[in-house]
Amino acid sequence: MDFYIVIPAHNEEKFIAQTLESLSTQTLLPKKLIVVNDNSSDGTEEILKSYSNNFPWITYINSTSSNKHLPGSKIINAFYKGFEQLDANYDVICKFDADLFFPFNYLEELSKHFKSNPKLGMASGFCYIEKNGNWILENLTNKDHIRGALKAYRKECFSQIGKLKQSMGWDTVDELLASFHSWEILTDESLHVKHLKPTGQSYNKASKYLQGEAMYKLRYGFWITIISAIKLAYKKRSVKLFWYYISGYLKAKSNKVPFLVNKAEGNFIRKMRWKGIWKKIT
Repeated sequence: MDFYIVIPAHNEEKFIAQTLESLSTQTLLPKKLIVVNDNSSDGTEEILKSYSNNFPWITYINSTSSNKHLPGSKIINAFYKGFEQLDANYDVICKFDADLFFPFNYLEELSKHFKSNPKLGMASGFCYIEKNGNWILENLTNKDHIRGALKAYRKECFSQIGKLKQSMGWDTVDELLASFHSWEILTDESLHVKHLKPTGQSYNKASKYLQGEAMYKLRYGFWITIISAIKLAYKKRSVKLFWYYISGYLKAKSNKVPFLVNKAEGNFIRKMRWKGIWKKIT
């Protein structure tokens, strides 16, 4: 299978070389890889020049955007600037972060999964972070959820879900819409990806309300939002975050922020969420 990869990168001189090194030594090499140097002010571009000179399938473009590192729109806007430079001759499109180190067989194993199951729409491994000298699972979400850092989509699934939403919550709505369209999602626990910079470490303070806004835009409804906010705040060990999430939800509702999904998709999403909640309770 042919893999195309887009990597948004903002001031990633500490990590981007490790990411590209791990991808350039894969047992199944990507067909094309493009890095979007998104308004970096450090030495990111020099590293990208070196890799693009040494590997003909690696390219990069420079992009100008805000210095604020907000989750959602900034990242996806950068992704699209890279995606627009690519042709459509791919089987799988990946959106990877610029601070990951992949096992040598990562793409080959994903390819096996996609080949063996024509209904598989999305697949990934798991992110691990370093703690006290050990690499441990970055346990921020359920194990059946694909982290936004390492998304891989079958072309047909990517098209059917309307590609990626330019909003916080893009990395949740993609899976929900894939399920809505009867695609399967797989996470392979044997594929350990090193996440060199823990999630959200450089996010701007303004992003704290966006998670709640995303829950509104996904049509979760108030009670699922309450439960989700409690769960997320507990995992991050912060009571403040719960209030930020709820405030973000209520503010979005008050301002009638446009939804990311239609009514039918929203009904499907709520049913899925309630099913998951009751499954854990019982």
